[in-house]
Amino acid sequence: MKMTSSKITISSLLVLLALLTITEGISVTGIELRCRCIQTESRPIGRHIKKVEIIPANSHCEDSEIIAILKKTGQEVCLDPEAPWVKSVIARMMSRPINEMLPPSGQKRKS
Repeated sequence: MKMTSSKITISSLLVLLALLTITEGISVTGIELRCRCIQTESRPIGRHIKKVEIIPANSHCEDSEIIAILKKTGQEVCLDPEAPWVKSVIARMMSRPINEMLPPSGQKRKS
């Protein structure tokens, strides 16, 4: 049974379309290709924060993003970088020596 060239072309296009659909939005390098924060929290939640991640503005997102991970749930919450309490948290983080933020060599960091 011989396939015509048009059937092969159509089959190839369908496979390509399926692969493109599956990989849509997946970053090959693991870098987000868009902003992660759609909505931000401006209410003080400082005592519930376990860890803070700062993502500077880049070519994929024009805004700096501050993402807090909560202690109890591990949920990620985007913080409003303009909120006074968030600015205070960031200032305290930046004033700490780098060796206080990193685990001793050979040990895993507690998160």
